Amino acid sequence: MIRQQGPSKVQFWFIALVVGIASGYAAVAFMLSIEWLQTHLYGTDDPRRLHSFARTMPWFRVLILPAIGGLIVGWLLTRFTPDARVRGPAEVIQASAMKEGRVERRAGLASVAASLITLSAGGSSGREGPVVHMVGMIAGWVSNRLNADGITGRDLLGCAVAAGVATSFNAPLAGALFAMEVVLRHFAVHAFAPITIAAVSGAVISRIHFGDRTEFALPQEGALAFYLELPAFLLLGIVAAFVAVALMRSVFVAEDVATRWQARLGLPPMLRPAVAGLMLGITAIFFPHIIGVGYETTSAALSGHLTLADAIIFTVVKVAATSITMGGRMGGGIFSPALMVGALTGLAFGGMATAFLPDISGSETLYALAGMGAVAGAVLGAPISTTLIVFEMTGDWQTGIAVMTAVSVASALSGRLVSRSFFLTQLERRDIHLADGPQRYLLAMFKVSAVMKSPEHAKAPSEDRVRRALNEGLFVSPGDTLEAAMPLFETSGADFLVVVRAEDKAETPDIVGVILHIDALRAFNRALAATAKEEHS
Repeated sequence: MIRQQGPSKVQFWFIALVVGIASGYAAVAFMLSIEWLQTHLYGTDDPRRLHSFARTMPWFRVLILPAIGGLIVGWLLTRFTPDARVRGPAEVIQASAMKEGRVERRAGLASVAASLITLSAGGSSGREGPVVHMVGMIAGWVSNRLNADGITGRDLLGCAVAAGVATSFNAPLAGALFAMEVVLRHFAVHAFAPITIAAVSGAVISRIHFGDRTEFALPQEGALAFYLELPAFLLLGIVAAFVAVALMRSVFVAEDVATRWQARLGLPPMLRPAVAGLMLGITAIFFPHIIGVGYETTSAALSGHLTLADAIIFTVVKVAATSITMGGRMGGGIFSPALMVGALTGLAFGGMATAFLPDISGSETLYALAGMGAVAGAVLGAPISTTLIVFEMTGDWQTGIAVMTAVSVASALSGRLVSRSFFLTQLERRDIHLADGPQRYLLAMFKVSAVMKSPEHAKAPSEDRVRRALNEGLFVSPGDTLEAAMPLFETSGADFLVVVRAEDKAETPDIVGVILHIDALRAFNRALAATAKEEHS
């Protein structure tokens, strides 16, 4: 019955609870697997202090582990993905916008395994991106079992992501808002209740397995003189914006440079992550804090246990290590590196601010907290949920104005320098234009073949008009989308385009139909109306 008619509201809330529980346990399993592998690979009893332990290890072991991990990652990705790339939140966002909430599973499973190995063997990335994609696969599987429509599929995807993020950070409120702000990219009222149910279930699972803890504990020292010190946090937001942009663009530059050198050297795709792992191993010998998620160094920054020089150097090295990891097509996400880079940036800024105006400045750790939120919010394109994640992770609600000020300024400025966020810029680089809104990406969802009419149709133009249009270059192929057809309509002023087989364009074309401008506009308007209805329901 549910497959034919769809779930009722109460039934959907129950399904959201089940999806939330499944996603929560999937996130717990992923986090525990990383800790288990790190314990056995590095021989440490406390993976959360892995960086300190790595300083005592033989240098060759620190060198070789990331390289071996990269080799395994390379085999997994070349064997189970068509392009040897790791899937992450960008693909989940694309699935929400363009694939009715369905996330690919085969490449996704390989990506989760690759990220698990990367983070366990010494890659410098985060665990939250793989978790988001992993729970997205759970939601997609459930949607397929229910034969869910687009709205239901997207809502289920939001439920899964909310539960995964809430479990990862023990932050239910931030998890719910992250799903709506980043993945669904709207705050529709109908989605709020089920997503909140899923987020709360994920947080409960986190507390069952890890206790009622926060990721970071801040020292209770220093006071923030809001009115006098607020301009400093505005300035921190500007600095954080440029640091966030540097982090994002470094990853993209590393990706492009690695691709060029791979082609120039004839390096097999399988070896690309191994070379990146070797570079990380060399770096980790001197800077072991780059290994893995990096929460130990982030905690040290938030606690003020690093010097100004350390904060600056560690920021530069972490950006480089993250770029090598992701540009080398190893696994993992960008969220945790953004938190670490942000905390280090804030600490460095705070050290200079408190030295310059010691009488009115608060604690350096308050700047570290604000910087962490500002850089992460700018990278993710999620100022609201990132602010709440910082609050819920630290358990400190006394610095809200400072954090919100820095985050809002950083997000507003960085959004003008990239395509809104790291994930949307990733998609933009693949010619998927989600950052411009539905008025742009919806055109890419309609194939010409789905809108065209046959040449014999009563509304089709005459054969002479079709031939003249063909001679004028006004043609598309059935596999093209309206994204290619609409600019032709606009520049030519034509009321129809000829549809020809793609392989025959250079020779005598085989005319298979025509696409009328009015039909293309009608399909586009219906899609825009459906999107607006969903977002405001």
